[in-house]
Order: sequence, then structure tokens, then C-alpha cells
Amino acid sequence: MAKVLISDQISDEGIRILEREGSIEVEVKTGLSPKELIACIGGYDGLIVRSATKVTSEVISAADKLRVIGRAGVGYDNIDLEAASERGIVVMNSPEGNTNTAAEHAIALLMSLARNIPLANQSVKSGKWERSRFMGVEVMGKTLGVIGLGRIGSIVAKRAMGLAMKILAYDPYISEEAASRLGLELVSLEELLRRSDYITLHTPRTPETRNLIGPREFALMKEGVRLINCARGQIVDEQALYDALVSGKVAGAGLDVFAQEPPGDSPLLKLDQVICTPHLGASTTEAQVRVATAIAEQVVDFFSTGQIRNAVNAPSVHPENLPKIRPYTDLAERLGSFAAQLMEGGVRQVRVEYAGELVQRESKVLTLSVLAGFLCQFLHADVNIVNAPLIAESRGIRILETHTSPAEMYPNLITVAVVTDRGELTVGGSRIHERDSRIVRVDQFRLEAIPEGHILVWSNQDMPGIMGKIATILGENDINIGAMHLARTKPRGTALCMVNVDSDIPEDAVRRIAALPYIIYAKMVHL
Repeated sequence: MAKVLISDQISDEGIRILEREGSIEVEVKTGLSPKELIACIGGYDGLIVRSATKVTSEVISAADKLRVIGRAGVGYDNIDLEAASERGIVVMNSPEGNTNTAAEHAIALLMSLARNIPLANQSVKSGKWERSRFMGVEVMGKTLGVIGLGRIGSIVAKRAMGLAMKILAYDPYISEEAASRLGLELVSLEELLRRSDYITLHTPRTPETRNLIGPREFALMKEGVRLINCARGQIVDEQALYDALVSGKVAGAGLDVFAQEPPGDSPLLKLDQVICTPHLGASTTEAQVRVATAIAEQVVDFFSTGQIRNAVNAPSVHPENLPKIRPYTDLAERLGSFAAQLMEGGVRQVRVEYAGELVQRESKVLTLSVLAGFLCQFLHADVNIVNAPLIAESRGIRILETHTSPAEMYPNLITVAVVTDRGELTVGGSRIHERDSRIVRVDQFRLEAIPEGHILVWSNQDMPGIMGKIATILGENDINIGAMHLARTKPRGTALCMVNVDSDIPEDAVRRIAALPYIIYAKMVHL
């Protein structure tokens, strides 16, 4: 029974989804202080938050059982992602739930700026009728610059097209082909700043985007430009914005976010040409239901089937591919574990090669599964696909991933090559008729061995009588053979044998086997 804590207010529909899952126990405790959260988090396997709860490194250090953190919404800057990743905790968000709501709010601020709606409303309610004071401007035919063409930015662009605006976009991660399909002109940031009448921001807050719009950027803008920020406050240098507004360079700003929230006595609040809302981008009834139900369903899937969706620190597998790819993730982990137990020397590099449409399409999660299985053999701490890359990096292990054309014998093939200071070991695996996992290659040897349980692996010069001597040692130790897989380069050449046995073989028996004439090496592998 997995225990899940909900520490912020979410829609009742989301809570009911979790409660209907018989294998999950749900507890709702909102308004916890940091100390209270640290004191209780150790008893939970999952945590669901919105933006109020701060999941700090101290909280994560106290979370002995925590496996997943779900953010009901898009932004996750209230979660220490690095600390969660180091502990192998999956962090998920629900990016689709409030995209339309946030986009609509940006359009609402744009129109409010163009027509001075907040000030005009306030004026009329105070008993005045100042038509000439609130002369507005049209948006039709004007140029809107969209910085960040993700889910929200793309919707804003489409809505603005409906207002007959011309759209420029800047996003270093979007191709010209993708922008063209949306009917946009993809330009550099500098060109967007120079040509736009309105600019709207839709980028995440990262070290690269902090103060993305500062004094230099304002200097490049048109005289009388209007700026909308419904993304994150620290993307805009607020002092530089204030200066640009006071000078008239910027005619108006619509701000839903601030560097500090609440913004306190920010001088921006004193300017009539600034329209402010208290981070309302995701605040609609419909959006809150959507993000709550989405994150609840993702957490249920995580605990019931192991499916990871919308993770921000781990690869996700498309739901349609999950039944097909899950056996390959298990095989990938076993290949990593097998290679780690068979190799010799200090690890320098792990190279994973994929052949076949399915494994190439989901190669990211498979590579991390290989790495997790590999590292588990050296570490006592838990290793999974979340923290495996960080652990590998800390140990100086280089990870490479390559793709080739489909293998002739297998529709999907995973090959793991481990480079050490003593040589290279290569292990390949596939699914036979898509039913059973098999190790199909060990270095130059081709075979179809079962990758499970206790396996005695040895290599020898291909000479008569060796198998009988090994069988005698196994019999003396009451070891029963379940399956045997033999390969050789040529008669009287080099051979390799993998024997599945029903129980572990004592170390002294393995040493006796390794000491036999013509034996190159003998090892026990446990999968």
C-alpha cells in the first residue's frame, strides 16, 4: 500500500481518483509549515503539491520512502529538482492542464493594455467619464513577438492570429519547419525585439533565462512597445523594466508574475501603465480540475504499473508503447547488471547501441535502465533511471548512445559495450519472437541464454572433457542445472558457456572451476 500526501489544495476530482485506487492510501494535510512537513514526510511514498509547498533539499533528505513528487501544474521551481534526482525521486508535472488558461490570460492582458481597461474601469467607478484620457490602440495588423514557443506560447500565437496580428517567434529549440507549420516567422531574439509592437514571454525560469530581458534588450525595442509576462518573474529585470516604462520606451506592461511574490512595495505597482494580476495564469475552475485529475492519474499509473509520464527529471514512455517497451526496459537493466558482473577493471565508458524501430524510439529510457542495472552492482544505495546519470557522472563514467540499422536476426536488439582499463566487454540482448528475453551475444560468441536467476559463466579452450569436470564439481555441491547454452568460435577454438542453476554456487567451487585446465575465466552472475 503506497501512502500519498497531498500538501496543497487541489480539486476534489483529483483526490477522488487517488482514493478509488485500492493500492493507494491518501492523506490531505494542507498548510504545513516547513518543520511540520519535514517531520512527517518520511512516512510517505508519494507527494502531490501545487506552488505553495516548498519541497526543499531538507524535505527531500527527510523523505526516506519518497518515490514520486507530483506537481499539479506546469512550474516546478518550488521543488529542489537536483536533490530529488540525486535521491532517485521522480518529479512529474501536469503541463497540459493549464496551457489554455495561461494562454488566455496572456491575451487578456494584451487586450487590457491596448485599451486601458483597468484604469478606465476604475475611473468610471469613481464617478468620472474620461473618454479622451483612455484612448487606446488596435491590435489588428500589429506585430506580436512570442518568446518561447512551447505549449503556452504556441496557443498564444494561434489566438493572436485570430486577432489578425502578425506573429514573430523566438525559441532556440524549435526548428524552422515546426514554426512554419504554425504559420509563424522564426527570428533571432534581437530581431524580434526590434520589430515587435507587443512582446509576450513564455519561457521557463532557468539560469539561461534569468534576466533574459534587461537594459540591453529594452534598448533594442521599438518606442512604445508593450510587454506581457505570464511566465516567471525573474525572466525580466524589473528595475530595467521600470526605467523603460518611466522613460516611455515601453508604453505598458501586463504582469502576472514578479521576481518576488507577493511583490511587496515594488515601484512597478505605482505606475498607471502597469497592469498587475496575482499569478492568475492557471487560476480557472476548469484548469484546476484538469491539473488535479492529470497529476492524480499520473501518480496512480506510477504506483500501479510503473509508468512515468510528464517527468521533468526522467524520460517518459508514450502510453501506447508502454506494454511493448516494458520487457525491453527489464532486459536493458539485466544486460547492464550482467555486464557489470562479468567485466574486469575500472570502468571508463558504457556504450549502448540500438537496432530496431521500437528500441530506437524509446532509447533514452532504455539507456538509463542499462545504466541503473550496471551501477547497482557497485553501490549499496538505490539506483534508478532518475539518479543513474548523476551517479555515473560523479564516477567519471562516460555514457554513449548509438543507433544502427535493424539486426538481421532480431527485430529489436540492445548491445552494451563496457570499456575498462583492462579491455572491452560486449553483451547483446533481444526478445525472441517478442516473447522471451535472451542474451544473444557475449563478445564474439552468439547464443540465446536466459537472463535470470543464478548463472555460471565460463570461457575455455574448446577441448574434450571440460564439461564433465565442471558437472562433477557442481554435483559435489548439490547444484542442479536448469539450462545450458554453449557457443564457440570454431572447433578446438575458444568457447563460452552459460549455465542456469537452481541455487548459488559456493565461491570455493567457482574457484575450483576457474582453476581447471583450459579454463580462461569462470564467474557467477546473479540476475
